Amino acid sequence: MLTTLKKYRYQYWPDTAVGELLKKPWMDTAVPVVALMLTVAFFSWQLSGFFSISTVSDNLQQASELGFIVLGMTLVLIVGGIDLSVGSTYAICNVLVLYLIHVEQMPVLPAVGITLLCGALLGAINGILIGYLGLRAFLTTLVTLIVFRSLFDMLQFQWAVGIATHTTDSEAWYYLGTGYFLSIPMAAWAFAAIAIATHIYLTRMRGGWHVMAVGGSRRSAYNAGLPVKRVVASSYVVSGVLASMSGIFYGARIDSSSADTGSGMAIIVLAAALVGGIRLGGGKGSVTKAVLGTVIVFLITSSLSSMATTAGVSRIVLAVIFLLFTTLDIRWFKNRGKAVQELYVTPGYLDLPKAPSTAAESPYAVNDKLHDIELIGLGRVESPEDVILDDDDNLYCGTRHGNIMRFLAPDYQQMEVYAHVGGQPLGMAFDPDGYLYVCIGGMGLYRVTPERKVEKVTDETNRSLFSIADDSRLRLADDLDIAPDGRIFFSEATVRYEMHEWQIDSLESRGNGRIICYDPHTNQTRTVVKNLVFPNGICLGSEGQSILFAESWACRISRYWFDGPQKGRVEPVISSLPGYPDNINRASDGNYWIALMGMRGPAFDLSMRKPAFRRRMSKRLAQDEWLSPNINVGCVVKCNDQGEILEALWDRSGVNHPMITSMREHRGYLYLGGISNNRIGRYKLEKADPNFMQHPRRRGKPHA
Repeated sequence: MLTTLKKYRYQYWPDTAVGELLKKPWMDTAVPVVALMLTVAFFSWQLSGFFSISTVSDNLQQASELGFIVLGMTLVLIVGGIDLSVGSTYAICNVLVLYLIHVEQMPVLPAVGITLLCGALLGAINGILIGYLGLRAFLTTLVTLIVFRSLFDMLQFQWAVGIATHTTDSEAWYYLGTGYFLSIPMAAWAFAAIAIATHIYLTRMRGGWHVMAVGGSRRSAYNAGLPVKRVVASSYVVSGVLASMSGIFYGARIDSSSADTGSGMAIIVLAAALVGGIRLGGGKGSVTKAVLGTVIVFLITSSLSSMATTAGVSRIVLAVIFLLFTTLDIRWFKNRGKAVQELYVTPGYLDLPKAPSTAAESPYAVNDKLHDIELIGLGRVESPEDVILDDDDNLYCGTRHGNIMRFLAPDYQQMEVYAHVGGQPLGMAFDPDGYLYVCIGGMGLYRVTPERKVEKVTDETNRSLFSIADDSRLRLADDLDIAPDGRIFFSEATVRYEMHEWQIDSLESRGNGRIICYDPHTNQTRTVVKNLVFPNGICLGSEGQSILFAESWACRISRYWFDGPQKGRVEPVISSLPGYPDNINRASDGNYWIALMGMRGPAFDLSMRKPAFRRRMSKRLAQDEWLSPNINVGCVVKCNDQGEILEALWDRSGVNHPMITSMREHRGYLYLGGISNNRIGRYKLEKADPNFMQHPRRRGKPHA
C-alpha cells in the first residue's frame, strides 16, 4: 500500500505543473498582475466610488500622462541605462508648451511640434554624453537633472506671469486636455497608440531587437556589429520625447504652470518601472510590464491622496515600494533561473522489473563477437547516432556538426557531405522514392531529396488539451519508420528537455515522451501515444499494422497498433531488458535488431524507486556528479515478434563499440553506429540474406 501511495503521489502531485508555470516567460508579468489585483481590491474597499465612471475616467487620463514617461524610462532601462532627468525634462516641456500656446498664441500643432523637438534635444544631451562619450548614466543624468531643473526655474520665473495673464481660445488645445472620444480621454488614446507602437518595435522590429541585445550585453552586441552607441543615445532621445509628450497633455489638462511641476517624478517613474518588473540590469522588459507598473503606482499615489494622507506618507510608501521591488529584482529576477531549475526537475516513481541476467546460460550472454570487426570512417566522423544504406550500397550517417555524410560503396573509403541539415541527425529512413527522412534533434522531422535539397516536413504536432507547457513544438525527434501507406511514425524522446539535457530526463524518468504520426497525404501531424519514458527506436512491425518502439529509461519494448482490429492498442513485447534500448530495425529473417546503448546497474535501478533521493541529488550536487545511466558499454540483440531473444552481439572490451545506438542489416552485414563513437562498424552475419535491404527504392516513379 505504501508503494502504491508513493507511486500515485509522484504521478499526480502537481510538482511538474508548478515547475512548468515558473518556467513560463509570462511568470515575470504575473507578479505585477497579482500586485495590481491586490491594489485594486484594497483601495476599492477603502474608497467609495472607486469604480465610478468619473473616477475611472480621471484615473485613465492621469495614469496615461505618467505612462508616457514610464515607457521612455523602460526603453532606457532595457538598454542598460537610467534617466534621472525625466522630471526636469517633463517640467521644461510643460512650461514651454504653455508659453507657446498662451503668450505666443501659437497654433496647437506647431506648439506641440516645437515642444516635442525640445524634449528630443534634452534627451539627446543625455544620449551624447552617455552613448557616445561613455559617461556613467547615473551620474550624468543626476547632473542633467540639476541643470535642467535650474533651466526650468529660470523659465518658470520669466514666463509664469505671462502664462497666467494670457488666455487662448483654441478649441483643439482644450480638447487635447479635456476632450473625450468614445468616453475615453484623448491622453489615454494617445498613450494606447504609443504603447502598441513601442510593443511592436521591441518585439517585431530589428531596432527593438538591437535595444534588447545591447541591454543584454553591450560587448557582445558590439562584437556582433551592432551600433551600440547609436542605440544607447537613441533610447535617451525617445525618453525625452515621451517626457515632453506627457508634459503637453498635463499642460493641456491643467492649463497652468507650477514651480513644483515634475518634482520627485524620477522616483515615481522608477518605482513604476520596477513594480512592473523592468530589470535594472538591462536586457529585460516589456511594454506590458511598464503599463502594469504605471497603473499600480498611480493607483497607490492617487488613492493615498484621496484618503487625505500627507505627502510624507505617500513618499514613504513609494520609498518602501522602490526598496521592495529593487530587492525583488536582485533576489528573484536575477536568480530565477536557479530557482526554476530546482523546482522544474521533478523525478517520478519508476519501478523497473528485475534486470535479466547476462551470464553464460542467458540469451543475453556476454560474448566478444564485435571485437574484431571492420571499422569505417575511423576518426573521420563524430556522433554517427544512426546509419543507413541505399540500394546502391552507399552508407549514410549523421554527425554532431549538422551534416549527413555518405561513404561510397564498395570499399567505403571515399566520404562526402551528402547534405547539411543544421542540427544533430538522429533516426533516418528512406522512402520508396529515395527521399531520406531524418529526425533532427531540436528541429523536428526533415527530409533530403534525391537532389540533396533539405526540406522541413514538420516541426510541430497537436497541443495536448490539458498541458500547461506548450508541447506543440518538437524538441527531441529521435527515430522513425515509414508505414506502407506513407505515414511516418517517429518518436519524440522528451517534451521537457533538449538533446544535451538527456541526463536530466533520465533523472526524472517520467512519461515525458510520445509517438507522433505525420501523414503526407493530409500534411497533418498528430500525437498517437503519450506519457512514454524516453521513447527512442521505432520500427514497423512485420504485419505492417503496428510499430515496435523502445522506452530507454524504462528498459522495455512495446508495440502500438495503428491499423487493424487492435488499432490504438499498446501492448508489451519485452517488459525488461538488461540495458537501455535505442534504435530498432528489421532483420532479414523477419525478426528485429535492437541496440542497447548501455547496461543497467543496481544502484540506478534502486534510485528509480527513490524520487525524493533523486530530487535532493539534483539540488545539492553538480550535474556531472549525478547518478546516471551507464551508457559506456552496450550490445545488439535480436528478438522475434513475441519478444524472445534469439541472439546477442557484444564487444566485451568496449574498444570498438563502447556505445551502440543503432544498427542496420544490409546485404548480409550489420552496420553499427553510436552517438558517442567516432566510427561505424561492419559485422559479417552468418546465414543472412545477401540481398536484403531495409528500404528498397521504387525506381522511375514520382514522389507522392
